[in-house]
Amino acid sequence: MSRAQPTVALVAHDNKKAALIDWVTRHRDALADCHLVATGTTGKQIESILPVQTRLMSGPLGGDQQLGAMIAEGKIDALIFFWDPLSAQPHDPDVKALLRLAVVWNIPTASNIATADYLLASAHWQGGYDRQRPDYGDYANRTLPR
Repeated sequence: MSRAQPTVALVAHDNKKAALIDWVTRHRDALADCHLVATGTTGKQIESILPVQTRLMSGPLGGDQQLGAMIAEGKIDALIFFWDPLSAQPHDPDVKALLRLAVVWNIPTASNIATADYLLASAHWQGGYDRQRPDYGDYANRTLPR
């Protein structure tokens, strides 16, 4: 991770909250040195295991968008988002936007237990990782036709 104390976002849809809580419990030691950010109810449940330094609103109430803004501002080093592929979400556009921003800003993202385990087992997690932040200057400064 790029900072001495990486900032890790933890998010889970309702049907995946138990899996995330179990995962956080198993990896309590690895996450103890992280600055944890979580959305709504997920954050409240995680706080029974580890301190959550930044608790956002519930995802459907704007927490996904708050987290997306933090990603765009360079404040998130990794995203652990256990989303539910089998249930329709009323805030699906927000979920898609959050995942899109994680890709745009080159944020390591885990969407299930296996990928989250791989992320924590990575040598980059222990030894540090200088994540390249894309330069979108040309895109931002382009002139649009009228």
